[in-house]
Amino acid sequence: MAKIHPTAIVGKNAGLGEVEIGPYAIIEDGASIGSGTIVLAHAYIASGTTIGRDCEVHMGAVIGHAPQHLHFKGAKSFLKIGDRNIFREYTSIHRGMEEGSATVIGNDNFFMGFSHVAHDCRIGNNVVLCNGALIAGHADIEDAAFISGNVTVHQFVRIGALAMIGGLARVNKDVVPYTLIEGDSEACSLNVVGLKRSSIGEDAKAQIKKVYRMLYRSGLNVSNALAGISKLGGLAPEAAHMVEFVKRSERGICKHRKTGAPSAEDL
Repeated sequence: MAKIHPTAIVGKNAGLGEVEIGPYAIIEDGASIGSGTIVLAHAYIASGTTIGRDCEVHMGAVIGHAPQHLHFKGAKSFLKIGDRNIFREYTSIHRGMEEGSATVIGNDNFFMGFSHVAHDCRIGNNVVLCNGALIAGHADIEDAAFISGNVTVHQFVRIGALAMIGGLARVNKDVVPYTLIEGDSEACSLNVVGLKRSSIGEDAKAQIKKVYRMLYRSGLNVSNALAGISKLGGLAPEAAHMVEFVKRSERGICKHRKTGAPSAEDL
């Protein structure tokens, strides 16, 4: 049975599991919240939002509100959120832009205070957005990516699995999986710490290193680097994913930092 504070405002047509709704929170008609989820004081859950089980929505967070876009005309759109996500204080997550469209968030993600995810984004699983990170519309963030504080990500950018974006970075190109990005969309190295902590096998890590070297340390352009990688033979799934990610890039990938780059050799 839902536990709802008497000052909360909950629409009659909101779908609630066994949830806890704190003081002065607002849940609009058409929102749905799964059992085990906690919505704390002054949070706002808008219509069209579906939140899974065991999530946390902290004070002042705004989840599923209309896109911040001058051409938004009130289309019926959605925000779909999985399980065990944490939205800290004053996070804002916006629903889709066009009729029937959706922003989609997976499971086990952590959105720190004042982070923002715009309309039509796709967030995978186990992603961390640190304080003040700003993700523009239609961005795609793959599993286990780590976005540091006050990072800005341009619309339509793709951030690959287990990539790490350093604090205050500006990202306007696609981020190759497993890489570390700093400054103005500059690839510095592999995400060495993230790879060490991951469950990826040693053979696959060695192949990831080879692909990275071909892309960023060989002096070849992207097309020629991909041609060279194709001669390496059968790749582990993780290394093959890097290659396919680059092939699918429409914006182009982040360039390598030319000077002062940390070593990617210790993996």
